[in-house]
Amino acid sequence: MLRQIKPRNARSKRALDKKAPKVVENPKTALFLRGTSCSQIVQDALTDLYSLRQPLAKKFTKKNAIHPFEDAASLEFFSEKNDTSLMVFGSSSKKRPHTLTIARTFSSKMLDMLELNLDPESFRRIAQFHGRKFAVGLRPLMVFSGTAFESPVSNEYTMAKNMFVDLFKGDPSGDQIDVEGLQYLVSIAADEPVGDDVKPSIHLRVYTISTKRSGQRLPRVEVEEMGPRMDFRVGRMKEPDETLWKEAMKKSKVGEEKTKKNVSMDVMGDKMGRIHLGRQDLSELQTRKIKGLKRSRDLDGEGDDTIVDDDALKRQKN
Repeated sequence: MLRQIKPRNARSKRALDKKAPKVVENPKTALFLRGTSCSQIVQDALTDLYSLRQPLAKKFTKKNAIHPFEDAASLEFFSEKNDTSLMVFGSSSKKRPHTLTIARTFSSKMLDMLELNLDPESFRRIAQFHGRKFAVGLRPLMVFSGTAFESPVSNEYTMAKNMFVDLFKGDPSGDQIDVEGLQYLVSIAADEPVGDDVKPSIHLRVYTISTKRSGQRLPRVEVEEMGPRMDFRVGRMKEPDETLWKEAMKKSKVGEEKTKKNVSMDVMGDKMGRIHLGRQDLSELQTRKIKGLKRSRDLDGEGDDTIVDDDALKRQKN
């Protein structure tokens, strides 16, 4: 069980109520921060990802002496302090150059982490692409291609797919999306696996979507690369704790329609019901009150069946 904190005053109670579990959760806010040693390439990558995530994003510019896989206490502190359950940490070292670590927390406790090594040769910033940009706050189309993302067993690539969806999906509270608001596309592709020793690379591309006249009912759709362009190699990963993951995946039953017994819907959409009755006594069944059906008449008729001889009555009188 998670530790329960009791508020000491009204202000802390309001703050705890804001962070408390809800039927419809608030959209996730992402925190972007860097370590003590961070290359310029990683800093540019953090800036571009931060711009894609806005307005649900916060960014730290100061250096932080953090080693996520050795000690995640600092990340948990930042998560609780800033109410951010999604974090992107950038660092660079001689052993692991140009590294981005995506981490997720639940109830200010580290849930899972994935390390991605950025390729500096193929990296391109958004500023290096001259073209139309999308408006801030829009939700993108997302495309995942590659057999590595479709593995039935949980691994680095299924975790990467899950984390990228959390990173780019934006505010999912609105069920309806205007087609005119679909202005950009996030494509994430994985190479086909060659062998067990070589892990497939992940390619991140972002395109703007434009519709043009086609002379038909449906418009002609064109895409143009907007940036950033990133290629990753999968590094270390931290799988979630089973108890914490089960707690994080709980869904509230508030608002769910309860199933009604003996009520079903047929093919035509009509509601069908089944009623269970006890044993019926048909002798007590109420019928229409007609004089010809009265039971007393039947009894009187049965008494009149005796035949009387007229000659015998005359002899008695004489």
